[in-house]
Amino acid sequence: MEYNKQRTMLTVMLIIIMWSCCYSHAQLSSDFYKESCPSLFYVVRREVQRAVTRERRMAASLLRLFFHDCFVNGCDGSILLDDTSSSMGEKTAGPNNNSVRGFDVVDKIKSRVERLCPGVVSCADILAIIARDSVLLLDGPGWSVKLGRRDSTTASFTTANSGVIPPPTSTLDNLINRFRAQGLSSRDMVALSGAHTIGQARCVTFRDRIYNESNNIELAFALSRQRSCSAASGSSDNNEATLDIHSPGRFDLNYYRQLLNHRGLLTSDQVLYSGGSTDSLVVSYSRSLNAFYRDFVRGMVKMGDIKPLTGSNGEIRNNCRRPN
Repeated sequence: MEYNKQRTMLTVMLIIIMWSCCYSHAQLSSDFYKESCPSLFYVVRREVQRAVTRERRMAASLLRLFFHDCFVNGCDGSILLDDTSSSMGEKTAGPNNNSVRGFDVVDKIKSRVERLCPGVVSCADILAIIARDSVLLLDGPGWSVKLGRRDSTTASFTTANSGVIPPPTSTLDNLINRFRAQGLSSRDMVALSGAHTIGQARCVTFRDRIYNESNNIELAFALSRQRSCSAASGSSDNNEATLDIHSPGRFDLNYYRQLLNHRGLLTSDQVLYSGGSTDSLVVSYSRSLNAFYRDFVRGMVKMGDIKPLTGSNGEIRNNCRRPN
């Protein structure tokens, strides 16, 4: 009897130890590459800085890549995979086609990192680092990036097209539900939407708003945007406008102040301040840069935790555009 009891306890202890080992191995950590690639952060920051110096807008594009990657089956670098003769990737899905950019910058960074630490750093982790660095380089907040993700071997055109990435025409309820499905709160959603303090949008994404939402848009603002975006589809479809009209090259709180004046460029921007449940958050962020930065950083860290591949799952791609 005593022997059986001891054997049972030993078995339970072994299970706990094995579970703890696997669980801790699956966790992300900011010092994941401390020994295996100690110069990683320096190399990535240098290349991001060069890219942003050449084109300031690139910071917004690189940040957006991380968001669009994480919302489709987790932060696994799947958005970077090219289409093949046998499968369609995520680059040509509706939310990404002729929209997401910066792939060449990622390629250059991956090439530099591979020369430094071959076969060590995942493309998924590179996306996480460049998102942080892009914000920092436009005078935004910094944070400790958790690392240890591995890369997927497949991408999903179908999932990317399924609505998991909220469209620019989203209602407030749709935004809340889409973010909640990823484990992100309404507060996270409003704070992460503040990334629109940098970057641009194409005419096709805001045409309906500037012509058909007269009850929730400042007239002068709508008229100014109509100058480069005609009411009918055509040659102006790809004309771009800044999401933040006051300081598009700086990561600040003017995006929220713009919403208070009904100058949100996208429908999905203005619904954050339109008499709904998130109005108070917009007001709070419009008044306090510290509050915005605090919640934005928390949201970015949480988003980076969405279904990462770790341990023996996935792979470390040699080339971000294709599986090994």
